[in-house]
Order: sequence, then structure tokens, then C-alpha cells
Amino acid sequence: MNGFNLLHDTRGAAEIETQIERLGIALAINWDDEVQVRMLAREALYHSGEALAQFSQHHDDYQQKAKIELFGLAALMMQIMANSADEGVHTHGGAAWKSFSRALMHEMGDATD
Repeated sequence: MNGFNLLHDTRGAAEIETQIERLGIALAINWDDEVQVRMLAREALYHSGEALAQFSQHHDDYQQKAKIELFGLAALMMQIMANSADEGVHTHGGAAWKSFSRALMHEMGDATD
């Protein structure tokens, strides 16, 4: 995650989107599968501390590393969207970003049905 800028520029969003897509491939995430993405969002919101604890025990597990990085990107992604919204700018990435952010917002109770 080093090098990502918290500004709401298009390039930063594109870099985060690319990394989210890569991690999605490593974790076999189907961003079109709403149930799978919502479960991942729930885990990101409620178990990220637990994932970090497991990482210290299983530091060679590439899937655990990928999940921890994805959770960090989720936090960064949500912060970028909040910062840009505060400035009246709508910042987002592509399909994976939109799918994951929508699931995260829903799991946080901020989504409208």
C-alpha cells in the first residue's frame, strides 16, 4: 500500500482498483457475486484485527497476506471516498471498487435499499 495518495485523484483510485483486482484474483473473489462480496466486506469490517493476529502466526500464508492487504485497501478506499465527498467530489474506481465499496457501506448500515 505504500505510495498510495489519499487525494481523490483518478490515478490514485485507478492504482487502488488495480491492486484490489489483483488481490481478488489471488483470493478467487467474484466481484459480481453479491453474497461473496458482502461476506468479505463483513469480514473486513469485523475481523481485520483477527486477521492481523493470524498473520503473525501464519506469515507464510499468501492468502492471509492478500486478505490483510485487501482489508487495508478497503479502509483506504473508504477514506478516499469520504474525503472527496467532503469536498463535493465523487471519487470511485471500477467494477471491483464499486462492488466492494457498496458491500462495505451496506455492511456498515449506510446503504440504501
